[in-house]
Amino acid sequence: MDINYNELTLEQLKEINKKSAAAIADFENRRKKEAVQKATEIAKAAGFSSLEEMLTAQPAKRQQAEPKYRHPENPELTWTGRGRKPGWIAEALEAGKSLDEFAI
Repeated sequence: MDINYNELTLEQLKEINKKSAAAIADFENRRKKEAVQKATEIAKAAGFSSLEEMLTAQPAKRQQAEPKYRHPENPELTWTGRGRKPGWIAEALEAGKSLDEFAI
């Protein structure tokens, strides 16, 4: 479909532009509808009653790890042994103490 756009009038070009924009919008709407239909099928295959239910489902919250170490003077200060060492643990280790001394 070769069209010589240089030979068309302004009105003809505007009409082509208008029809092209409508065709593009129609194409995009069909693609969205197909994608939603496929996603709905996937959601139902996964055990959800609808796509909306799947999208709003909350992931299970991770349980917070139990503390393994406690400050000897302030029992509210605890550490799970994960992540960065709290300052009171780091200071105690530098002073020559062992983690076993703080074990719960």
